[in-house]
Amino acid sequence: MSGARMKLPAIVLTILGAGLGLLAWSQTWFDLVLASGAGAHVSAEVIAVPGSVASPAIAALSLAGLALAAALALAGPGIRVVLGVLEVLLGGCLVLAAALSLGDPVGSVSASVTEATGVAGSAPTEELVGTAVATLWPTVAIVAGVVVVVAGLVVLVTGTRWPASTRRYRSGLEPVDGGSVAAGDASEASERAASDRAIDDWDELSRGDDPTDDTNDPDPNR
Repeated sequence: MSGARMKLPAIVLTILGAGLGLLAWSQTWFDLVLASGAGAHVSAEVIAVPGSVASPAIAALSLAGLALAAALALAGPGIRVVLGVLEVLLGGCLVLAAALSLGDPVGSVSASVTEATGVAGSAPTEELVGTAVATLWPTVAIVAGVVVVVAGLVVLVTGTRWPASTRRYRSGLEPVDGGSVAAGDASEASERAASDRAIDDWDELSRGDDPTDDTNDPDPNR
């Protein structure tokens, strides 16, 4: 597939990765069971720890990915290279944020432990963690980051050969690239001429002349 045809797949991959990251962030990342200890009253029920608690940065990174996809659709060749580098870094941050949470489940669920027990501090909350079993969603977030990285690499390799996004027009009448003027522009020009005549009539009234009196009109054919 030529570089010019990779614009849409790269943007779609970016949106897919960022959307997948947001979806993972909104789901349960850990099933937490508290252990009795430290004199705190705890429950043996399973507490669902969402991604918004386990890894809050995932949401901001995913939203940045969606914004970057919109920028790619409008950017010129040089800016696309910069955006491609940013996208690779953004995807890497997604992978890192999810991997750190998955690698430290006790630290990831500490906020939920504090909310359930009122006990704060890393050591006390660690004592109250019985089990913290990871679900599939942290892995999904890692996959989302990998997708964003791949999309960024595609942008870096092919972005300078993408076709222009839109045609720019000068003053709403003439296309910059020399294309034909739309049929509606003729009527718009006619309306503008009528508006100019109305302004002339108003100026005559301001001077005390009657624009409807042909004797005051220097152009009798008007």
